[in-house]
Amino acid sequence: MYRVLDAFAHQLPAERPRYLMGVGTPADLEHAVAAGVDMFDCVMPTRNARNGNLFTSQGRVVISNAKHRLDHGPLDPECPCATCTTVSRAYLRHLHNAKEILYARLATLHNLTFYLRWIRRLRERILQHGQPA
Repeated sequence: MYRVLDAFAHQLPAERPRYLMGVGTPADLEHAVAAGVDMFDCVMPTRNARNGNLFTSQGRVVISNAKHRLDHGPLDPECPCATCTTVSRAYLRHLHNAKEILYARLATLHNLTFYLRWIRRLRERILQHGQPA
């Protein structure tokens, strides 16, 4: 995918939106932006959230792992979302393992917040330096 993006994205008209569908890791988004892509459409943040994979400033967290059972800290101490400011990793793990619908809502809210903040920081770097990296 990176090879194709690097070879062809710049050939698309700069005055038109450049759309990439189905690409979703933060690293993939960053590479695509550097190649000239403007818009994305991906289920990764929501699907991963529902399946127990959460993005954090310290890397990916698999909330079902036993190490979170007694962790009363926030999912991501750097995240301002309602999930991170109101519930603990232990509670999220409990909700996930109990298959409570509240887990899906809290996890999705967090992952979408993570992605929004990631893209905002990427945009700020572009505005400051003219490129994402």
